Amino acid sequence: MPLSQSVRLVVFDCDGTLVDSQHNICAAMRSAFLGSGCDAPTDEAIRRIVGLSLGEAVASLAPNSSTPELETIMAGYKENFMLLRKQPDYNEPLFPGIQETLRHLDGEGFLLAVATGKSQRGLRATLDHHGLKSYFVTLQTADDAPGKPHPGMLEQAMAEAGARPEQTVLIGDTVFDMAMAGNAGTTGIGVSWGYHGVDELTAAGAHEIVRECEQLVPAVRRLIGP
Repeated sequence: MPLSQSVRLVVFDCDGTLVDSQHNICAAMRSAFLGSGCDAPTDEAIRRIVGLSLGEAVASLAPNSSTPELETIMAGYKENFMLLRKQPDYNEPLFPGIQETLRHLDGEGFLLAVATGKSQRGLRATLDHHGLKSYFVTLQTADDAPGKPHPGMLEQAMAEAGARPEQTVLIGDTVFDMAMAGNAGTTGIGVSWGYHGVDELTAAGAHEIVRECEQLVPAVRRLIGP
């Protein structure tokens, strides 16, 4: 898409930013490790790697494992997560205020996108479940580009939306998000309700920290224009 002077692109992370998926991620990962005969990592350790691609996440949690062992854990994670998704009590709730924020940004003419370590199938299932997919002009996942903090997903989102780095802001909850924003030359907004701490987000290069969803629209206006 040709670059435009008027384009303003807002790219959201998914897990820990749009939806609170930690309980399902932790449960699926614990089961995957136990099913492969390995000790399960703690929930805190698992939350630390949310946002990475699955391969990078598992390698980080099991640094001494062989490639076949890592592949077994990854396959187990995918299987366990799919089983969880089919349960009647499956829940991956939106954080408070997210739907209203997307509606306001869309109504003001901002283009919206997602860049996430989820698979395309997982991301689309999440957005469909909450009725959000129509808000986004492009969906970037670890299926399509190198995982965070590599800038590939963000660069592809900008290319598809016709936006330059100075017209783009990334909203996320982890240091991987803020590093990706910096690597792509874009602005990063850190949210406090996710899985990494405010001090960590600031140290990783966040241009601004928001503590309530209602603060996101004003922050976006300040950083890439009204």
